[in-house]
Order: sequence, then C-alpha cells, then structure tokens
Amino acid sequence: MDIRLTSQARAALVVAHPGHELRVHGWLQASRPAVFVLTDGSGRSSTSRLQASTQVLADLGLRPGSLFGARRDLEFYDAFLKRDFPFFSDLAEQLAVEFGEQEFQCVVGDAAEGYSPTHDVCRLLIDAAVEIHRRRTGNQLANFEFAVVGPPDECPPELAVDAAWYHLDDETFDRKIAAVRGYNAELAGEIEAALRGASFQGVSRLSGPRLAEATDTELGRQVAAVLHTFPAIEEIVKGTFEGIELNRFRTECLRPVTPHAARSARRATIPFYELYGEQMVAAGHYRDTIRYAEHFQPLVAAVWQRVAAC
Repeated sequence: MDIRLTSQARAALVVAHPGHELRVHGWLQASRPAVFVLTDGSGRSSTSRLQASTQVLADLGLRPGSLFGARRDLEFYDAFLKRDFPFFSDLAEQLAVEFGEQEFQCVVGDAAEGYSPTHDVCRLLIDAAVEIHRRRTGNQLANFEFAVVGPPDECPPELAVDAAWYHLDDETFDRKIAAVRGYNAELAGEIEAALRGASFQGVSRLSGPRLAEATDTELGRQVAAVLHTFPAIEEIVKGTFEGIELNRFRTECLRPVTPHAARSARRATIPFYELYGEQMVAAGHYRDTIRYAEHFQPLVAAVWQRVAAC
C-alpha cells in the first residue's frame, strides 16, 4: 500500500453523487478525508440526497469539501448534451485549487465503469485536477479509484499488488451497515432483506439516482434484453440487477490510477449509459441520450487540452 494512503495522510474523497461514500465507509472511518460531491444526486427528479450524505459525514465527524452538491444532475446532463466543455473544465480547475490549498497527499474517487456518464466524468475531472496540481506544484498526489457499480472486492490482476485493500472487522463493518441502513427507508429495507440471506439489491441506490426501470417493469425487461447482446457490459452492471452478497462489502479495494492510464483510457465497447439512454428515448422518457463518441470523447479531449495549457 502506498504510504500516502495511510490514516495519517491528508486525503480527499471525490464522488459524483451523494451515497457513493457508503461504498468506502470503512476507509472513511480509517482515513477521515475531506469529502467532495459533484452533484446533489437528484437525477431527473427534484429530490436531493445531500442531507442524507451530510448526516453520514457528521456521524463520522467529517467535513464536506467546498464542492458539495452545488450542481443538480440535470445541469450535468445538459452540459453533456450541449457539449459545454468549459462547465467541466472549470470543475477540474476548482478541484485542483482545493488539492493545493488543502495540501492533500492522496485522492480517492469514483471509477469510470460506463454505468453513468456523471460517474465517468467524475473520474476524468479527478485525473485532470491531479495533473493540474502536479504541473503547478511539482507534487504528485496518490490517485485511487473504487468500483461504484461493480463488486467491491474485485480488482484487475495487474492492479491487485499496488491496490489498497481494507478488510473490515466486525465493528467497522457494523458501522458501515448502520450507515447504509440509516441512509433512507429503501436502503434500510434492502439491508434487512440481505441480513436475512438475500442478495443486497441496493447497488443502484448506492451508485446514483435510481434508474427509471426500477419503477417500470416493462422497460426493465427491455434493458435486460438489450444487455444480453452485450455480455461485457452486462458483466459490469449485473450487480444492479441481480444484487451482490452483502458480506462482499466487508472488503473495500482502492485501485491505483497512474498518470499514463488517466490520460490514455479508451472504451472498448459502448457504455451501459448509452444503451440505457436509447431505451429511455424509445419509451418517451428522454428526448436525447448522451453518447460516448459524440459527447464524452470530445469532452475528454477538451479537458486534457485545458490541462496542457496550465
């Protein structure tokens, strides 16, 4: 484990949505980071989840960062569709300033899994901010990611040795379970079912705003049918449909992000959010869908161009 990820390190957690902090609650207890949340978690509704996350932090004696849910998810969606690249570059700049002013030594945040464009852009902005900070100060922050949708104890073999692994003891795990149970009534019910032996079905609730198929059975079947034709994508997101064994959340894996990987990542297949968006458009729920080639790839290029100008 990199020494800069020990409990003595000055750490930042940067996530796309309120609730993601629950995925690494054990690490929060040990490292006590400042927590930055890019959106209020309202999705396409008007219901913010910030209050619940604020309580999670308060229960641990942690402080929110200066960026803490000031933007609604709809603002992110609109910026994607309008290709408003400065909207995102400015957020990377704000994070970089915070990294310098707070003298952080490491940053942990969402992995890009192709499930949500907001999750993926969170990873892009973290990586860009880390590089801006390095160019300005000469200091390289330790940079780690965690699975937001995928199983919490899975790690690519090539990263396993350098990853930071947290295996939670009973007391630490009980506090994590209590935090999830207290987050909202839906998660409380799913925790109770999981404690009785069912798979934990709250993965999508922890990972971001609730998917529309959670309340539309027919749409859910359509999305599942499309996923069967894309097995690589289906494997990544199956936990949101099938659930994950609760005991697997005893392990938290923080995977290292190297500067080279941060700039050169490319998707081998179209992301889940694009397939899902197509189904939502067809059902009349969305007018447009965010597409990787049309919206995300140009954004990546624009953000790194901004970094290069620093």
